[in-house]
Formats: sequence, structure tokens, C-alpha cells
Amino acid sequence: MGATEPDTDTDGGGSDRGGPDAGADRPDPEAAGGEERAGRHADAAHPPSLPPGQLYRLAWGFYLLLAVGAVVWIGWREKVIPLELFVDPALWWIDLAAGAGAGLLLVALWRLAVRGLPLARKLEGRLGALLGTLTRSEVIALAVLSGVAEELFFRGAVQGSWGFAWATVLFALMHTGPSPAFRLWTLFALIAGALFGGLMLWRGNLLAPVTAHFVVNAVNLRRVAARRPSAATD
Repeated sequence: MGATEPDTDTDGGGSDRGGPDAGADRPDPEAAGGEERAGRHADAAHPPSLPPGQLYRLAWGFYLLLAVGAVVWIGWREKVIPLELFVDPALWWIDLAAGAGAGLLLVALWRLAVRGLPLARKLEGRLGALLGTLTRSEVIALAVLSGVAEELFFRGAVQGSWGFAWATVLFALMHTGPSPAFRLWTLFALIAGALFGGLMLWRGNLLAPVTAHFVVNAVNLRRVAARRPSAATD
């Protein structure tokens, strides 16, 4: 009798040389590359948020430095910083009313943008994700600090030295970010900066622009911080 030939089609050797399931568990390089690119795109669209409270503390540090820089600049220019730069003791109530009215006008403009532009709602979501949860007292404190520091720097120092146009443009450029939604923020800041600068030219002191800036930030910070994180993907 002849020797029986080994069965080469059994599971063992045959499947190693290739079969319908050969390489089924191997990762598809093209699919893996697609997933990696999608992951990078998602990371760029939704940057990781900072730990709770960190952005708030960073904002305090930034605005304090901005205010100190403004005081040094104005002091170097004026030698003595006059009280009239901050308030008109006789007509302060006009400055306060003008600033409050201008601030409410900007708040209304932004509300219209949120209602009509998906990009504005996306921007609020992104900013809300960055800010995290803020208490009412934190919103007020941040609105006061940002309003005073930014107006002292841009309207008191920059506009007083380089003029209305430079102060307005630089103010707008400071309000920007990494995605198209932030371009809308830059445009809104350009409009707001022009209005704040106009108040400074009209009234001659910082009370009106600081008040307007405070109203805008107090209302909008509270609104943005209250948005759900999922709003960033709307």
C-alpha cells in the first residue's frame, strides 16, 4: 500500500497561507490613517478645556498686568495721571448713563446675532467650554476687572498716544481665536471698540467706556457661562 499524503487543506497550514479570513485581524492602514485624521480634526475643533477655575485665574493675572502696563504708559506720557482721565466730577452721571446705554445697545446687537447666526451660537458654546462654570460673583468680578483694565489700556493709553483707529483695531485683534467662529468675535469687538472709543472722544474720560464694557461683559459672560457644553457642537 502507498503512503497516505498529508491533507494540506485542513485548518492549520492552509489558513496560514491565505484563506477567506486571512489578515482579518490585521489593522487596515488606510482606515487607521482616516481615524487619526478625524481625531486630529476633532481635537482642533474642540480644544481641551482647562481645569476648572484655571482660566479665571489666568484672566485675573492677564488683566492686572494689562492695567499695570497702562498705568506705566500713561504715567510716562502725562508725568502725572489726572483724575479727569477717569471721571468728570461734575457730569459723571451723564457718563454713567451714556455708558450703560451703549452697553445695552451692544448686548441687544449680540442677541440678534445669536438668534440669526449659527456661528454666533457656536462661538458662545466654545467660549462657554473654555470658561467653565462661573458664579455670579465671579462674573461680576471678571466684568469689572476686564472693563477697567482693557479700557485703561486701549482707550487711556493706546488711543491717547496713537489715536482712535489704532486703539480700535488692536482691541479687535486681541479678541480672536483658533476657529472661524472666533472671527465673529473679532468683528463684534471691532464694533464695540469703535463705540467705546467714540465715547472716550465724546466724553473725554474713561467712565463711559468702562461702564459700557462692564455691561457687555457682565451680561454676556453670565449668558455664556450658563450654556451647556454640548452647545459647542450646535
